[in-house]
Amino acid sequence: MKLKCLQPLLAAGALSLSGSALAATELVVQYPYGGSFKQTFEQIQQEFEAQHPDIKLTFRAPYENYEDGTQKVLREAITQRLPDVSFQGLNRLRILVERDIAVSLEPFIAEEADFARDGYHQAMLDIGTHEQQVYGLPFAVSLPIAYYNMDLVRQAGWDESRLPQNWDQVIELSRQIDALGEDITGMVYGWQITGNWLWQAPVFSRGGAMLSADEKEVAFNGKEGQWAMNTFARFVNEGGMRNYSQADGQQAFYSGKAGMWFYSTSNVTNAESMIGDRFEMKTHAFPGVTEGGALPAGGNAVVMLTKDKEKQQAAWQFIKFATSGKGAAIVAETTGYMPPNKKANEQYLQDFYATHPNHYTAVKQLPLMADWYAFPGKNGLKITQVIHDHMQSIASGNRAGEPTAVLAEMASDVQQLLPR
Repeated sequence: MKLKCLQPLLAAGALSLSGSALAATELVVQYPYGGSFKQTFEQIQQEFEAQHPDIKLTFRAPYENYEDGTQKVLREAITQRLPDVSFQGLNRLRILVERDIAVSLEPFIAEEADFARDGYHQAMLDIGTHEQQVYGLPFAVSLPIAYYNMDLVRQAGWDESRLPQNWDQVIELSRQIDALGEDITGMVYGWQITGNWLWQAPVFSRGGAMLSADEKEVAFNGKEGQWAMNTFARFVNEGGMRNYSQADGQQAFYSGKAGMWFYSTSNVTNAESMIGDRFEMKTHAFPGVTEGGALPAGGNAVVMLTKDKEKQQAAWQFIKFATSGKGAAIVAETTGYMPPNKKANEQYLQDFYATHPNHYTAVKQLPLMADWYAFPGKNGLKITQVIHDHMQSIASGNRAGEPTAVLAEMASDVQQLLPR
């Protein structure tokens, strides 16, 4: 055959090989809280795909919150429509492991030459470990902190050198700010946040626990829980806390109408952006943590869901990048979350915290970090809602005068939902 006759065939073959070489593995990814993480994942996608042109990321619409994310995954496991990679609340990994939905990352970690050198220290791995295997790598970690509108704080007679150290002082300052005007409220406590996180925080801060060590009996109705529920009722009865929804409470602070906001460090970047130069915002430590007390680590971990071997290799490359020092630095700079990867602090963020003190508040609380508790069994999500509903009865004012009775009923209802 003459060369000129072969040329069309060779060209066709080259085209076919080129198309094959350029065919990218598609990874379907889903994450929570689009408002908080949109910029984060846009930057991660851009940098990851530049480094891995053979992998294309396709993002589904974000989960509304961690409960929504877990519920969707549980349903999709039945219909076989799971994303390949999912970002799940740290307290929701347990149920995905128990249902055999999450894929163990142990085989992939075992293939890494020096995982610790890349910033993956043991404490980071422990957060995503269940049944002695790593199922999730922490992506974004947060702790509860206090946000202050320093303009209102000063009008009430306080200043930077005298911010509240305990909840008695918080309630006193709230009352004084509340008196500044009818459209002003002293405090917003974001108790509706996902996973009963800001119910666990005050209980843990006094050394309490959610359940007994064998997880058979409710423990949050002990002295620590009694103090926590009584203090929550005092927010309403003495501090003038209003029955805001989570979104309305956040907006009240952003608009300069609330003096204090107790919430996750994850919103620091968003808060600074939304507030602008409207007033001076300052973050401070979560009040009232006693000796031996702790705070629950919030945030999420990245979980592999695909069972397809080829996609698993691509998913592992994405998981490594998202949780690497570079990925963790992107998270810290675009949100208020803390990087769980050591390399992020050592290599990428040395100067960042020096010029962003509001972000550094939670970093100083890292020694207080404890696991965000996940209730066992099939009723874990239902228990979260039961606790929310009982707390709502106090926040609404309907039962603000009977916190002891509310706690007793809450404990009884949760006990009935525990595995027997």
